[in-house]
Amino acid sequence: MSKKIITIMILTSILNFFGCKEKNEPKKEKSEMDLLIENSIDEFNNRTIYKTLTSEILDSISDDKLEQAIMDNIDTKFQDGEQYTLDKISKLTNGQQAVFSTWWLEAEVNNGGFNQFYFNSSGQFAEMAEIGFMTIGAKKFSELTKRANKIYSENKERLEEFDDGTMESFSESYKDNPLNDLDTEFYNLYDSEKIEQLRIKYIRDNKNEFTTE
Repeated sequence: MSKKIITIMILTSILNFFGCKEKNEPKKEKSEMDLLIENSIDEFNNRTIYKTLTSEILDSISDDKLEQAIMDNIDTKFQDGEQYTLDKISKLTNGQQAVFSTWWLEAEVNNGGFNQFYFNSSGQFAEMAEIGFMTIGAKKFSELTKRANKIYSENKERLEEFDDGTMESFSESYKDNPLNDLDTEFYNLYDSEKIEQLRIKYIRDNKNEFTTE
């Protein structure tokens, strides 16, 4: 999992949603939505990245930017192009591990379901995410992740047969996949547990786990 993937995922999602325009298409006046997207991308690309986080800095960051600030700070511990590894992430504080692992699991499941989470290298953080959800107070998400981990473990050998690096095999891996049923359960849990709010509250209440002074 490359350290630049966060930016790529966001930009790709935006482009996929609104569609890429042909290069030779006549220029049109930018709509309000075009400007909003452009400004959002510019704001993201020009955001402040903190290599060091203090209690005062954390207090100064608004809630809507707090999780990204933590993820960026963790990212600074890796060299350009270096992959996230379980060994290195496991050396972080419990709070950092919880934010990192639950953030990635949530991003992957919302993008392509539990199957995609385990298919990608992010799957190495599955058990960490199970513990992480419990750490931030998302008990139901933790229990669901525990079930998903068990199902994946029981079907790992069969699912790994599709891991040949092609999109065709990846698509085939969804057929008769027992993980599929858990995706809807995951989405429905948002009605009872707000992961983002729980992560933010945990960070605010446990700043010492995220300061790097």
